[in-house]
Amino acid sequence: MGKQTWKAGNMLYPLPAVMVSVRGKNGEDNIITVAWAGTVCTNPPMVSISVRPERYSYQMIKESGAFVINLTTEDLCYATDYCGVRSGRDVDKFKEMKLTKVEAEEISAPMIGEAPVSIECRVREVKELGSHDMFLADVLAVHADEAYMDKNNRFRLNDAGLLVYSHGEYLAGGRKVGTFGYSVKKKQQKKQMQKKLDKKSDRESEMAGMAEKLKTSGKPGMAGKLKTSGKPGMSGKLKMSGKPGMSGKLKTSGKAGREKR
Repeated sequence: MGKQTWKAGNMLYPLPAVMVSVRGKNGEDNIITVAWAGTVCTNPPMVSISVRPERYSYQMIKESGAFVINLTTEDLCYATDYCGVRSGRDVDKFKEMKLTKVEAEEISAPMIGEAPVSIECRVREVKELGSHDMFLADVLAVHADEAYMDKNNRFRLNDAGLLVYSHGEYLAGGRKVGTFGYSVKKKQQKKQMQKKLDKKSDRESEMAGMAEKLKTSGKPGMAGKLKTSGKPGMSGKLKMSGKPGMSGKLKTSGKAGREKR
């Protein structure tokens, strides 16, 4: 099957559907839903959001130079959509969606209490690009919901049922199909297993050679035969009979390199 060629456009999906909470210069709080959001840098930690200049929250972000990115979940899907299609000029979104305001610690802005993660951001630069302006921002603090901490204090974010936006639809509850680095890890494990098998094969060949040497008979001072038998990886059982001064049989068995006494 072939692929159709379309005109240039955005088809980078899925994307995180986040609710960005902001505060205006007069103390008014608002929420804007953003899908054009992403990580920019690890060290220093930086993120970006892209917002249309005509949006109500745009001027609030530009004037305050700060915002909070709140990750969303399946339970927050309705509120996420609502905050993206209704304007803060007309409604109080916190009140209408019954969302809890939690004051941020590093900036003057509200966080959403129901979000599993809230990320405080300070604007470093505004890039005017076209339909959207991109706010490049430094991450000042990250707030994680303790409900997703396990007994070992590890954050189980994927248990939250994170919400993503893909080609006009909201999706949640992604199925785990791998972990970071697992493709390399599998190859390393395969190599390690092969090394173990090679060592085992060499050891068995060595033991077989030793067993062949032990299959001797008629040595001076011995009236009988010396036999070897046993399990792989063991020198086997040695049986001697008819030795002067002994009326019975002397049996020895054990692992390679050891005698049972």
